[in-house]
Amino acid sequence: MSDLIDVAIIGGGPAGTTAALYAARGKARTVIFERSMMGGQIVTTDHVDNYPGFPEGISGPELGELMHQQALAHGAEIMQFVDITNLKHLDDGTFELTADDETYTARAVVLASGSVPSKLGIPGEEEFTGRGVSWCATCDAAFYKEKDVAVIGGGDAAVEEAIYLTKFAKKVYLIHRRDEFRAAATLVDKVRETSGIEIITPYNPVEIKGEDGKVSGLVIESADDKSTRELAVSGVFEFVGANPQNVLAYDLLERDERGYIITGNDGSTKVPGLFCAGDITQVPLKQIVTAAASGAIAGFYAVAYVDKKD
Repeated sequence: MSDLIDVAIIGGGPAGTTAALYAARGKARTVIFERSMMGGQIVTTDHVDNYPGFPEGISGPELGELMHQQALAHGAEIMQFVDITNLKHLDDGTFELTADDETYTARAVVLASGSVPSKLGIPGEEEFTGRGVSWCATCDAAFYKEKDVAVIGGGDAAVEEAIYLTKFAKKVYLIHRRDEFRAAATLVDKVRETSGIEIITPYNPVEIKGEDGKVSGLVIESADDKSTRELAVSGVFEFVGANPQNVLAYDLLERDERGYIITGNDGSTKVPGLFCAGDITQVPLKQIVTAAASGAIAGFYAVAYVDKKD
């Protein structure tokens, strides 16, 4: 692809596809670069019931595909399974994007590469990923009907997912490394009142065990006296934070203490023509609807930037 791109979008999740929709509708040549599956993390979500316009809810893969098709219908181009590994801001104000041996030039860029869940880094985690270790209760809860599971974490996500899992699991252990939770007080009150949840603090997970290729237990260690105990569980759900995929802009842009990109209200950054949207930014609520909204803003103002340069 040697022709100049007006707006290059890195990431094909809700933020990227919505940015593409708005940029393409603005008559800009718009190209999405997605290294994996279109739709981002929502393709791993079984059911989405909080996205406007779907009173009965919708599956994550279906919603992701609808967003993908809508961007295409308005003229956006898709470069799927193309991994942009380098981004440069050139002296003439354009941007050079590199993937393998290919280079692409764009007048403006929307970085919407999202974030990925943090991992514990303990023995058994990698071995049993997808075989009892999960980062999405909504996706996998149904596999644990009448089974015991563990939830790791102390934030809103961990508490909310622990409550959700009680709809399926026989028992839910909620394990946090501190006595105090970071989650909202109302959520903490609710989890304490929910039957079927046993809170274990302050403990750290140290090993995930398995039998016949599946999770069979979790070893946890007391933060006070280092004593250990093993919980007989069939599933381990981890909610210990997320890592913004900011490597492409690491040397270009300002980040907050957690690594999220700092933007203006229009998605702009300190680099003219470089916009950011979605979970890579410092927006406090990481949801599909907020990712789509920030994508719309970034896409709109990326086109305005290009038009101003003409």
